[in-house]
Amino acid sequence: MSVDVQRIKEQVLKHADHLERVRSEVRKVLVGQDAMLSRLMIALLTGGHVLLEGLPGLAKTTAIKALANAIHCKFNRIQFTPDLLPADLIGTMIYNPREGSFGTRKGPIFANLILADEINRAPSKVQSALLEAMQEHQVTIGDTTYPLDEPFLVLATQNPIEQEGTYPLPEAQVDRFMLKVVVGYPTKAEERKVVDSVLDDVWREVQPVLEPSQLIEIKQTVASLYMDDKVKDYVLDVVAATRRPDEFKLNELKPLIQCGASPRASINLCLAARGSAFLAGRGYVTPQDVKDIAFEVLRHRIILSYEAEAEQMTSDDIVRKVLESVPVP
Repeated sequence: MSVDVQRIKEQVLKHADHLERVRSEVRKVLVGQDAMLSRLMIALLTGGHVLLEGLPGLAKTTAIKALANAIHCKFNRIQFTPDLLPADLIGTMIYNPREGSFGTRKGPIFANLILADEINRAPSKVQSALLEAMQEHQVTIGDTTYPLDEPFLVLATQNPIEQEGTYPLPEAQVDRFMLKVVVGYPTKAEERKVVDSVLDDVWREVQPVLEPSQLIEIKQTVASLYMDDKVKDYVLDVVAATRRPDEFKLNELKPLIQCGASPRASINLCLAARGSAFLAGRGYVTPQDVKDIAFEVLRHRIILSYEAEAEQMTSDDIVRKVLESVPVP
């Protein structure tokens, strides 16, 4: 097995330069927000969708647009609004009176990278129109199903639910997002760089440095990273602790959790841990990789009880207690 891991590591190092060029291009317009960028890179490597949550003005849209521009592929931005219709997203059938037949007009969902900006500004019927595309990588218009080009990735931003004019996302759709990244304020030094670049009218253009074929090859390497059975069991234990906390001596969490994480959480935690190991330049996954990405994979999949809300507990608090209690192999 050591020979195989060494071969995988050589493949990882071979692709490291491509990712570093992508990161450098994004850094032209993104100041700070290292955690957000690394999570976006993990999603890119593993084919998972990302939900970025934060207040307006925290560079969520800027980061996604810069990442899309660094890859030579088709990119569409969809601004979600309360009057948006599903047909505005996926397309519709158009009648041609001259020919007496219907034709298909494809919507903006037909792209490699989709920026769903302020996704929780639109009603649930529009949000649900994304479900088939996100899960099956296909769209049905009328009686015809159209496959979406690979790679296909939805990068969505949302304002906190407490903001006026927002709708909570359906649980089924939230579960389709591999990662939910909470974006915070920059440091004073980072914000000073942003202010200086605007005042000095410094504009940097992001250049495409990665071809889709190269990205697909990198994703194949990520999928080959070695993951020991003990690490897989650790992932399963972490997820199981959100469902049956009493079995892991976390009795105080049982009344706080209405629903634990789904089996999709176990799958995505393994995939995201591989992406984290790849960024670290390793050919194998460690339990620390699982810990590093656990909050982003689990926070949106744990449904809290009314008691937890009364005690002002968050899903991050639950995940933190789980990681502290579940034995590490």
